[in-house]
Amino acid sequence: MNLFLSTLIFINFSLITNTPSSSTDEELMQKAKELSQKILIIDTHIDVPYRLEEKYEDISERTAGGDFDFVRAKTGGLDVPFISVYVPAEEESKKNAKNVANGLIDMVEGFATKWPDKFQIVSSTKDVLNNAFNGKVLLAMGIENGAPIEGDLKNLRHFYNRGIRYITLCHSKSNHISDSSYDEVRKWNGLSPFGKELVSEMNKTGMMIDVSHISDLAFYDVMEITEVPVIASHSSCRHFTPGWERNMDDDMIKKLGENGGVIQINFGSSFLDGDIKSNREKSWSKVKKFAAENKISTSDPRAAEFRKQYMIENPHFADISDVVKHINHAVKLAGIDHVGLGSDFDGVGDSLPEGLKDVSYYPNLIFQLLKAGYSELDIEKICGGNLMRVWKANEEYAAKQ
Repeated sequence: MNLFLSTLIFINFSLITNTPSSSTDEELMQKAKELSQKILIIDTHIDVPYRLEEKYEDISERTAGGDFDFVRAKTGGLDVPFISVYVPAEEESKKNAKNVANGLIDMVEGFATKWPDKFQIVSSTKDVLNNAFNGKVLLAMGIENGAPIEGDLKNLRHFYNRGIRYITLCHSKSNHISDSSYDEVRKWNGLSPFGKELVSEMNKTGMMIDVSHISDLAFYDVMEITEVPVIASHSSCRHFTPGWERNMDDDMIKKLGENGGVIQINFGSSFLDGDIKSNREKSWSKVKKFAAENKISTSDPRAAEFRKQYMIENPHFADISDVVKHINHAVKLAGIDHVGLGSDFDGVGDSLPEGLKDVSYYPNLIFQLLKAGYSELDIEKICGGNLMRVWKANEEYAAKQ
């Protein structure tokens, strides 16, 4: 077992003050590359099934598209991606959410069946510890949108038995569990009565609760009910995107830290910078107007060229340094033990920041953290140790029930 990893999971260290390094950039980059292969890197949100449903590629090889494949994961040192089993909000009204989730789990299991020398399914911290650094990419799974529970607690156990280890309670629309941060209609003013029951049952089952996407009131409902730490699998800091409920505000991040949980920073440019978020939204309205005026579709190459030029003239991409700003802010609020990585690779389209475009780029982020003065121990916590601690806390609580 990796020495740093074994220490991190079982001992809670206090915040180590960041001090700038005297090493050269070249020396720090070499150290970052070495660390990326030495420490456990866990990313709690990668949307590869959603991407492959739109256009299938052989992810056992270097792919032409997308942000994730085996080759790039190994280059970047990614050990445990949580593969997102994303269920669109409309599937709840179609009463098809459970079927969609089962089909996507089948797909992920198929990666390990088809390419057993490259991918392996893991469903516990013990699985991770026993198989880390075995040459494979270890695939964990989380359901994005609790719609597949379909109001029946038996389905929670069903998905746990299928290897799901966290559930994002809702997605773009409020559902039978929770109000959504994206939905103006607030049916429940937080969690539904069933949602409150589900949170308790998730604790008892060992299923991590994911508070990304839910409304602020729903977040505080979760905090009142849960007996174990929770995660925000792919959220960033609202401090940098004022007024955008999808990110977490300062009080919520502090509360999450008090709960023992972890905020997994989203890499999408719109999550990192409010001005860039506004520019990206404006670009689509400009494209729609251009297409309408020229009587073409928004998918027409001329529309794509128009948007490309607009994006050149108006900043649309954050920088890797912005990810570090969010990490710094969350560490300041909640402490070094409560921040991690939830990239949203394959889920945020073309909005990834400069210097962090796919899963091969984690060494760049480690380099930036070293430059910012984070210690190797700090970095191991951010890259995976903090998530492992939360995961283990959920397992231990469930084992006692």
